[in-house]
Amino acid sequence: MKKLIAGNWKMNGLAAAAAEIEALGAKLTEADRAKADVLVCPPATLVSVLEPKARAAGIALGGQDCHEKECGAHTGCISAEMLADAGATYVIVGHSERRADFGETDAAVKAKAEAAQRAGLMPIVCVGETRDEREAGRAEAVVRGQLEGSLPEGEFVVAYEPVWAIGTGLVPEEADIAAMHRLMREVAGPGVRLLYGGSVKPANAKAILGLDDVDGALVGGASLKAEDFYGIISAA
Repeated sequence: MKKLIAGNWKMNGLAAAAAEIEALGAKLTEADRAKADVLVCPPATLVSVLEPKARAAGIALGGQDCHEKECGAHTGCISAEMLADAGATYVIVGHSERRADFGETDAAVKAKAEAAQRAGLMPIVCVGETRDEREAGRAEAVVRGQLEGSLPEGEFVVAYEPVWAIGTGLVPEEADIAAMHRLMREVAGPGVRLLYGGSVKPANAKAILGLDDVDGALVGGASLKAEDFYGIISAA
């Protein structure tokens, strides 16, 4: 399966960040593009700004969240249709920061994933356990429950991001990553891209991306700089 290397910029980036898209595009070769699809998910304010440069560079754009409704009285929210209209082709839903900071339930995440599909976007559904849940031996049960409650019918991508590894520099043992991806494959089925996220860097990307059932990466901080992000892409 062709790898998908996705960057989640989170709440980072102003219009000047277009320079990073241009720099990344300049590094990507035809061989790179043949082996991996590259996706950047900037803040929603930048999707339309970056779209011409991303398209020229062969880089897809995505949103970081969407509302389940197409339109309406939902101040401050962005619909999947709005993201698609701005040039996005993917959207992240259910990221652990959304689940923790905004109390998003599995049902809410599933509704957003279905909204993404309705708008013609590919949803990237995020799952992952906390440190306490892993230490209690509940990691696989937690992730299975999130998958069963959050996945829509149809096409989607799944990203496993252990909450305790996001932005901390901590990374699970390769055996643990492989075991969780086997579980995800069992629940999600064949043909679904399964991404790993959580302190992915150029130094560890090759080993992680070489594991069975790891079909790409969802990258946080390392995706903000073209040099670092390309190091992960080239590892694919």
